[in-house]
Amino acid sequence: MFPASTTPLPVFILQLVVIIIASRSCAYLVRKIGQPGVMGEIIAGILLGPSLVGSLFPAFSQFVFPVASLSNLQMLSQVGLILFMFVIGMELDLNIIKRKAKTAVTISNASIVIPFLLGIGLSYFLYNTYAPKGIPFSAFALFMGIAMSITAFPVLARIIRERNIGNTRMGTIAITSAALGDVTGWCILAFVIAIAKASGLGSSVYTLIAAVIYTIVMLWIVRPFLKKLAQQKTNDNIIRQSTVAILFIILLLSAYCCEVIGIHALFGAFMAGVIMPLEWNFRKLIIDKIEDVASVLFLPLFFVLTGLRTQIGLLNDGSLWLICAVITLLAIAGKFGGSAIAARLSGESTKDSLAIGALMNTRGLMELIILNIGYDLGILSPQIFTMMVLMALITTFMTSPLLNLIERYYKS
Repeated sequence: MFPASTTPLPVFILQLVVIIIASRSCAYLVRKIGQPGVMGEIIAGILLGPSLVGSLFPAFSQFVFPVASLSNLQMLSQVGLILFMFVIGMELDLNIIKRKAKTAVTISNASIVIPFLLGIGLSYFLYNTYAPKGIPFSAFALFMGIAMSITAFPVLARIIRERNIGNTRMGTIAITSAALGDVTGWCILAFVIAIAKASGLGSSVYTLIAAVIYTIVMLWIVRPFLKKLAQQKTNDNIIRQSTVAILFIILLLSAYCCEVIGIHALFGAFMAGVIMPLEWNFRKLIIDKIEDVASVLFLPLFFVLTGLRTQIGLLNDGSLWLICAVITLLAIAGKFGGSAIAARLSGESTKDSLAIGALMNTRGLMELIILNIGYDLGILSPQIFTMMVLMALITTFMTSPLLNLIERYYKS
């Protein structure tokens, strides 16, 4: 037996130590087999949950992750996600999107529309048996659609960087399509969340009007203000603390407004990052200040919370595993197939089209964020949540081996 702590601070400190050690260790191991480090962090979170540690060492699991501590862990993980989405928004290079807009729009639209429709079709067969009670079919179907169609822009960007294909035509088109898809996907997600939270037609109209006003304010008032701030305050590699404080205030207010409107704080954080001044030095300085803390300290908290919710033991018969396999196959067919076909029809070579499809099939962290939003809103049941998490892991894990296979095939 492990002695229980009477105060929350020692528990939280111990949780941080265990989480960081586990996530760093797993990240190191998966890099050895050619996978991005974030895959190891996701796996570490699942291993620390009931699927492994909670099942084999229940006393230890209860000691480190007592139920009473999870609300604090969730709140801090949300802060980490807000910072992370802010960084993701800043990493979007809108100039690249403009240069490759025509091909990227075709691929991006196909990579969203096809899996989105497949997800809605699949929800028709899953709704009666696996949807939580009281959730309308429209909310369940739309959420399944968007969960099937998202691409993990940060994971994809890291894979492209590690493989040194960022300057190739294929790499540029893939990153541009993913960036464009990220923006589109989060806009659709905001709409779906608004529908799920709305209590009636009047509430939906209010959310829509408020979202339009919010977007106008961010693009036409806040963005010009930040551009002037960047021109005045950027000096070599130095940004004053007062400037950083202003940026954090804008970030937090943007997240707060979106949460109050009803389209989730993470969309506000993402939008705050997107409207940051385009001067890369300015963005890079801010990213460097935030990314390490968010990635090393806060994001692993989110992965562990996801792991605590992922109960592989719930898939306790063959029919459930069959449904999980169908979800995964449809996700691959919609994302990989849709992107590859769109790229080929846009004039790309067969090799590059297949590689773009493999990259766009990467889901990773962004998928987990969306799934957790659905879980928190009560749209996804624990069983569907677990199936979708496994789908996200499989589709992300297969990216690097699939790219290697395509490379070898077309070299021979």
